[in-house]
Amino acid sequence: MTAPAPVRTATATAAVTGIGIAAPGGVGTETWWSAVLRGHRAIGPVTRFDASGYPAVLAGEVTGFEDAAHVPSKLLPQTDRVTRLALAAAAEAITDADIDPAALPEYGMGVVTANGAGGFEFGQRELQELWSKGSRYVGAFQSFAWFYAANSGQISIRHGLRGPSGVVVSEQAGGLDAMAQARRQLRKGGRAVLTGGFDATVCPWGFTAHLAAGGLSTRRDPAGAYLPFSADASGHVVGEGGALLVAEDGDAAHARGARVLGTVEGCAATFDPAPGRG
Repeated sequence: MTAPAPVRTATATAAVTGIGIAAPGGVGTETWWSAVLRGHRAIGPVTRFDASGYPAVLAGEVTGFEDAAHVPSKLLPQTDRVTRLALAAAAEAITDADIDPAALPEYGMGVVTANGAGGFEFGQRELQELWSKGSRYVGAFQSFAWFYAANSGQISIRHGLRGPSGVVVSEQAGGLDAMAQARRQLRKGGRAVLTGGFDATVCPWGFTAHLAAGGLSTRRDPAGAYLPFSADASGHVVGEGGALLVAEDGDAAHARGARVLGTVEGCAATFDPAPGRG
C-alpha cells in the first residue's frame, strides 16, 4: 500500500502577484493606470452599434482592442467579445505574476471569474440568424459561447488551469465575490487562482436588457451621466471589460520568490438596495 500524500496546510493570506486589465480607459495595466492618473474619462458615445434610436447613447467602451492580437485565430469564431477581453487580461496577469501553470501540480491552479450577462453580442447575432434565416444558420458555437461560464472555461483551456474553478453571477458585487471564492480555494490547499470579473453588453440586445431594468442613465453629457454616490445621480452607464488577478497562497508565493503586490486578508461585498429604496 502507498500512504496518501500529506495535505498541504495553506495560510489564510491570499497574495496577489499578477494583474491583467482590459477595460474602458486602456488595454493593459500600465495603459489603464496611466489613464486613471490623467483623469481620463472613459465614458463616451456608443460606437459599437447605432444607438441613436435608444434613450441611452453613452457607454464605457474598450477602445483600441485588436482581437487577433490577443486571441488565437481558431478561437475567434467561437468566442464573444467578453471572452476575448478576458483572455487578454488572463494572459497579462499570468505573465505579470511570472508564474508557469505547467510547473505547478496538475490541479494546483484554478480560475474563478464573475460574469453577469454571458456572451450577449454573440447570442444576439445567432438569434438574428435563427429568426431571419432559420435554424440551419445558427452556428454550433452558440451552444456555449453565450454562456456566463465561457470565460472561465476558455481561460482554463488556454492556460491549462485544471484546479478548482467556477463562475460567480452576482452583478455589481461579482468581482469581489469571485475574489472571495478564490481565497476559499486557497485556504483549502490550492496553490493559485486566477480571479476577477468581466462583462460586455454594448450591443442592441444588451442595451434593451439594461433599459428594461430601469436603472440606465439617459443623460447625453458624459460628464454627468454617471455620478455614483451623488445626490445628482441618474443611474448607471453600460460598460465593458474588467480585470483579473493572480492570487496565490501566501507561503507558496514567498517560497518561489514572487513579487507580492498586496494581500487579501478578508472579503466583503454589498449590493444595490431594493427598487424604490432611494
